[in-house]
Amino acid sequence: MNKRQHSAAISKKSLIAYTNPDSVISDQFRTIRANLTFLTERGENHVFLITSPGMKEGKSTTTANLAVCMAQQKKERVLLIDAHLKEPSIHSIFDIPNEAGLTNMLRYDVKLEEVVYKTELETLDILTSGVKSFNPAELLGNEIMTEVLKKAANIYDIVLIDSPSLQCSETRILANQCDGVVLVLRRDKTERKQAIEAGRVLELAHAKLVGAIMNEA
Repeated sequence: MNKRQHSAAISKKSLIAYTNPDSVISDQFRTIRANLTFLTERGENHVFLITSPGMKEGKSTTTANLAVCMAQQKKERVLLIDAHLKEPSIHSIFDIPNEAGLTNMLRYDVKLEEVVYKTELETLDILTSGVKSFNPAELLGNEIMTEVLKKAANIYDIVLIDSPSLQCSETRILANQCDGVVLVLRRDKTERKQAIEAGRVLELAHAKLVGAIMNEA
């Protein structure tokens, strides 16, 4: 069944930008949204990778909330991609199936419109990871992934990619293909030396670091 016929129900408590738009945290997401919007207005920056120096730093929840916040403006079409092919979580956050998604496009030449999910927010679509992959670096580093990102950038005003941490080689490969990288740092976990090392890794990958988000939780 064409997944465009389905609608993702946004009801998870972790999506505070949707369930409590008047909260302080939601307001902070709007500030981040404004900064990213400024970047897109200045040039051809449409595809942003959201990653972190290490694991369990709140990256996926942050990316999901940012995508919701951007879509709430109703001015830009937003695509959220789950590129965490080993341990995806975006489908769980939005409570949608993950039977087909990004891996299907990379392996079987499935079209984007056949696997993308519509959400309750008119301007927000989601591309889940699809079937788990044990060779993500191979899939995300091939020419097909480059074409997927190009097509997405042509259709959507902004593309947000939730990826594994920079400890994973596939993230470094993917970072090189994006217009910008945003680092998520956890205040009570990320050490200064880890943040510095993350910047160095991105520099070696010839990726553009455009900002960082300090996560309190």
